Amino acid sequence: MTLDASAAREVVAAPETRAGRAAYGAARHLAASAGVALLLVSAGAATPAAAGTAGPQPPDRSGSPAPPALPQGQIPDLGRPTEAGDEVPAFDYDAYFPGVWTFEWRVPDSPLGPGGLITGSETFERGTDGRNYTAAIEAEGPDGPFTTDSTIIYLAGQRAFVRHDTDSRGFRMLRAGRIGGDLGGFYTIHYETAPFEANGEEVRLRMTTRLVSPVNYRVESRISVAGGPFTNFGNAWWRKRLPGVTAPE
Repeated sequence: MTLDASAAREVVAAPETRAGRAAYGAARHLAASAGVALLLVSAGAATPAAAGTAGPQPPDRSGSPAPPALPQGQIPDLGRPTEAGDEVPAFDYDAYFPGVWTFEWRVPDSPLGPGGLITGSETFERGTDGRNYTAAIEAEGPDGPFTTDSTIIYLAGQRAFVRHDTDSRGFRMLRAGRIGGDLGGFYTIHYETAPFEANGEEVRLRMTTRLVSPVNYRVESRISVAGGPFTNFGNAWWRKRLPGVTAPE
């Protein structure tokens, strides 16, 4: 028995009755001889009647919101390779620091406290005049939790920072430094503190803050106690708390 092309391409709807199933069986036999796959429609759902038909499709996620964009660097795209005479833009504090940053810092024993791992977060508030800012640290160290409240002055024209920290561990320190940058987009702040007292000892710190990306910066510290030489006081990473930002290795 032959099956014309138009009939072979029909989809047969088989009601759930004995007669319907018999009719479907006969049609399927004829279709198989013509090399055509039929679909069985039952209770409103189409089911493949032969291998090779399309399976379930993945859900449509075209309406899902896009992840937020990460902050960008501060060097403008000149549309060409940089040249030696190109000017490095002044550092934009408001575009970089404001927000919450988390950090880890392993320190040695010192008058500031016992050695070990310090973890916590620092919140930089946005300023109102482009030069006066505040920051607050909440951290956990080897001897328990502590906080630091900071007042920061940034003089963009002079490319200079001044920062005063009040630490709940019982000391205050004033540090000042300058910031420089390069056309690769890296900015570096070199800080040094005035001598201050902590647990009966005179302490000085030197810190180099390397702003290596819009979402990570590294602090390299050295300490001098009682007028002695500066020695390593540990290196720490600060990471901006944003979706998609992972800890640097």
